Amino acid sequence: MQKRGEKILISACLMGFRVRYNGSDKKQVLAALTQWQREQRLVLHCPELAAGLPTPRLPAETVGGSGADVLAGRARVVESDGRDMTQTYLLAAWLALETAQQQGCRFALLSDGSPTCGSQAIYDGSFSGQRQPGAGVAAALLRQHNIAVYAEQQAGELLAHLNRIAPRLPG
Repeated sequence: MQKRGEKILISACLMGFRVRYNGSDKKQVLAALTQWQREQRLVLHCPELAAGLPTPRLPAETVGGSGADVLAGRARVVESDGRDMTQTYLLAAWLALETAQQQGCRFALLSDGSPTCGSQAIYDGSFSGQRQPGAGVAAALLRQHNIAVYAEQQAGELLAHLNRIAPRLPG
């Protein structure tokens, strides 16, 4: 019997919502996303908006480590003007986790590079456009709670994984 309906927490910006720090989106054109949306499997969420941050807003980067370091109190999230936004980004992470858990999501497809949602790389805190390997605060927290996190460029891998655990039945 086919397992249907694995829920996927997805960054709202990947679905065309203009919620990024600069008021833009990162709409992904992938047939699977359209299909998953039709099947009501996508749980759209923007952690930063949920935590009360405006759009647009100043860019923020992680200083002194990665999202896991922020969660452990060893790093901070700061805006480009130097303002410490760590508490707001921690709230954003916990709200993402709460949403994922309430909706039964075991997977997340998040916007890479973000101090919240980055899962492969985040900006290095120098505000010079340089990335470093690591995860954002929400991605790290989701992983700590056994939610598999994928970056938008890994959507194909997520699709392949979901097809392995619940292959589609012919039409």
